[in-house]
Amino acid sequence: MRLTILAAVLCLMTAGQARAQSIPEVKLPASPRGQAAIQVGGTWTDTGDGGRRYTDGRWIVVDYGRPLLRGRANIFGSGADYGRAVSDGAPVWRAGANDTTTITTQVPLVVGGTRIEPGVYNVFVDLKAGQWTLVLNTQPRQASYDPSDRVNLFGAINYDASFDVARAPMMVDEGGVLNRPLEQFTIGFLAPEGGRVMLLMAWDRTVATVPLELAD
Repeated sequence: MRLTILAAVLCLMTAGQARAQSIPEVKLPASPRGQAAIQVGGTWTDTGDGGRRYTDGRWIVVDYGRPLLRGRANIFGSGADYGRAVSDGAPVWRAGANDTTTITTQVPLVVGGTRIEPGVYNVFVDLKAGQWTLVLNTQPRQASYDPSDRVNLFGAINYDASFDVARAPMMVDEGGVLNRPLEQFTIGFLAPEGGRVMLLMAWDRTVATVPLELAD
């Protein structure tokens, strides 16, 4: 009898521990960091053992913060207030959250008719209802937010249009592609086609794309 009671107690203790361990700890910032990447210009070669390897490709990479809706609707707003909530008082949107969004390219690109050389560029979006404009910019960035710094960028704080190097209109779809809201802001690339790649941004029910031409 005593052994039976002891076994029952141990079973209950084990079950309690299992329940306590069933919810894992997740440590993430409110807007986790994300990355979108694509390789271009490479070739597939046979490895000699039946496999294939992609070689000599060059990277195009976007690093950005990924905010979530968390129950919010119509995140970009409407009318005269369009874009104000996400831009947080800045003249442009940081295309993400927290740190300045950047694009790193190992190949020259043509963006909105302007050639940009390999390098790292800040990414912004000039938001107007149904009319987004991609902005690439070379303004120096803060390593971490310093409210006393009134010159260098953090997010879109201190944005200075005199550092803009390229602007390109984006195609915007509001509700036609996404019939349900996309919870987390997402940047990605569509597969290369015809000497260009399409940069895509999507959040809530809005999807915007812009071509990045692969320069000669």
